[in-house]
Amino acid sequence: MTTGPNQLITVIVADDHPFFRDGVSRGLTTSGRIRVVGEAEDGVAALELIRAERPEVAVLDQQMPGLDGIGVVHAVVRDRLPTRVLMLSAVTDSAVVYRALEQGATGYLSKDARRGEIVQAVLDVARGRTVVPSQLAAGLAGQIRLRAGAAPALSEREREVLRGFAEGRSIPQLAAELFLAPSTVKTHTQRLYEKLGVSDRAAAVAEAMRRGLLE
Repeated sequence: MTTGPNQLITVIVADDHPFFRDGVSRGLTTSGRIRVVGEAEDGVAALELIRAERPEVAVLDQQMPGLDGIGVVHAVVRDRLPTRVLMLSAVTDSAVVYRALEQGATGYLSKDARRGEIVQAVLDVARGRTVVPSQLAAGLAGQIRLRAGAAPALSEREREVLRGFAEGRSIPQLAAELFLAPSTVKTHTQRLYEKLGVSDRAAAVAEAMRRGLLE
């Protein structure tokens, strides 16, 4: 999406803390270069707003009710929505930053960032530039080395769940087949997702195949 030199960049802001959300929206608006077209207090509402407004940039918190920021990024990329995502979060763990960028976020900032930094990041992300400040980028090198190494160690239950997903089984079907409660299978599934750095069954199977965990 292209933006003319005098055209305001359209943005939505999503954060479950209204005070912070309002502050970000005000800061972006007063820059004179950005127009906030909507706000959301959770991930599901954020995704609905992105689909309705088609903003150039979505500024998202990572930890939100319903659907977290990475989940929203995944849906935006999956549905080919023309919105670039800037994560603005108190969570700055290098593994989370890596996953956000891997899923398709264009930038990641800490909530400690100054207003001018956030405004500039939105402008850069709107132009398609990847934005990761040096204090976060330092930890990414370790994540890249880690993920380029050996495949993650999966428990036997996690391998059974993975094989079941590869064969097209659902969580209820796996629970019945393995004589486990559905909640237990969901726990194994979540751990599997975390180890593979994915957020759904199809992605888990694809990543496992890429890493040689499935024949």
